[in-house]
Amino acid sequence: MEDSKIVDLYWERSEAAIDETANKYSRYCHSISVNILHNTEDAEECVNDTYLRAWNAIPPNRPNCFSVFLGKITRNLSLDKYKKYTARKRGLGQTELTLSELDECIPIKSNVEQSIDEKDLVKILNSFLESLPKQKRIMFIQRYWYLMSIKAIAEDSNYSESKVKSTLFRTRNALKCILEKEGITL
Repeated sequence: MEDSKIVDLYWERSEAAIDETANKYSRYCHSISVNILHNTEDAEECVNDTYLRAWNAIPPNRPNCFSVFLGKITRNLSLDKYKKYTARKRGLGQTELTLSELDECIPIKSNVEQSIDEKDLVKILNSFLESLPKQKRIMFIQRYWYLMSIKAIAEDSNYSESKVKSTLFRTRNALKCILEKEGITL
């Protein structure tokens, strides 16, 4: 079923909307969540919560891109659950490692609020990503949006793990240079 028809079902408050969403996007949402949590049961819980959040958000919102809308909800729910893990000192390692890789090139929130509007930062990041060759952009998004492991990215791209690591390192450094050039305090 097309996304627009699924969204129409939400607007009609038809329970079929959740069934159609699950049929089309359960694997996508599950992969996002499992990359963050590394736990199948918790990932399933986040995916089910995603459907509930979508139900509560539509209406009044009508998402432009339904898959991105669901992916963002799943990612945020999974990151929230991950934060609960780390608060209990039950962290799983990979997510923390991935997020720490960006520490040197993503500005501290208080400095961002002082030096640049969030919309401007989004424009800079989008422009940076658009300027990257397709394979580098895919690797960057897989690592820092979907929080995929280096090994999984290497398998997906048919590159060695060391090539993926070095590509990501160079890409982070390029992002850091662009942010500094734009006057964003890191």
